[in-house]
Amino acid sequence: MAQHFLLSAKSRTLSIKEIYKAGEEAAYKTFCEIRWPETAGEAVCPACGHDEAYKITTRRKFKCKACHKQFSVTSGTIFASRKLDFTDLLAAIAIIVNSAKGVSAVQLSRDLDVQYKTAFVLAHKLREAMADEIDNAKIDSECEIDGAYFGGHIRPENRKEDRRDRRRLAYQNGNRRVVIVARERFGRTLTTVAKREAEGVQFARERVLTGVTINADEASHWDNLEGFYPLERINHSEAYSVNGVHTNFAESYFSRLRRMVSGQHHHVSPKYLHQYANHAAWLEDHRRESNGKLARRALHNALAAPISRDWAGYWQR
Repeated sequence: MAQHFLLSAKSRTLSIKEIYKAGEEAAYKTFCEIRWPETAGEAVCPACGHDEAYKITTRRKFKCKACHKQFSVTSGTIFASRKLDFTDLLAAIAIIVNSAKGVSAVQLSRDLDVQYKTAFVLAHKLREAMADEIDNAKIDSECEIDGAYFGGHIRPENRKEDRRDRRRLAYQNGNRRVVIVARERFGRTLTTVAKREAEGVQFARERVLTGVTINADEASHWDNLEGFYPLERINHSEAYSVNGVHTNFAESYFSRLRRMVSGQHHHVSPKYLHQYANHAAWLEDHRRESNGKLARRALHNALAAPISRDWAGYWQR
């Protein structure tokens, strides 16, 4: 029997030990090479695009020879105004991509020896950068669509006579959300968060190209897709797969997301559920890549992402 990829040496091309052993200068060089690959790591001004700059080595900054503005390798990126060392940032990325089901902010703060607030914001910035990879992406080949509900759990009362039917709307707390996934077979995974699974019909109209075959379960709201797409249906009360019709790829994604939410984070706010859903989709899409390649991909996404409107100065409101 062939060895699973994740058990092979090819999947392990980066370690935390290597990052810290190489030192701060090597980490800084890695940032420069990934930020400016077209000039082999030589600085390019983010303001005017000029490729010649003076080096201010004492502060690891540059001064553009054309517009005379000062900038650093993280200026204008999601890491702008960073205070962590470059080795710590690389280590954080390595820890996050190594975790197949995500990593909690508490664990990340302990591994990096930083405050919980620092780890929380850093992890969310990286999730935001990961989501940019599939921003405005469209599905152009056979896919599956499904939904799964998360959050909104209401603890029952201790005494039986005090308990209420938690299925009734009047007794719910309003925090329950559904993650809707449209997953291309052997392709990309696109997600959105809504209050009802029926909203997935509009999501499919926006992200799946007309004419693409969609596989869905027996839920009646998917009937509304029949006028726009070739639709294949599978009734899960009878079977999980019949003649190639199934939603197993979508269920595989939900399996990872459920374990991420329940096993690592334990509680996810509905306000940020979409970021955890995108994180799980990113891990699912690149699950056959080595951890070194994953780290470089995540760092490239972070350095290509603009300053975060949601997370810059988060704890300062």
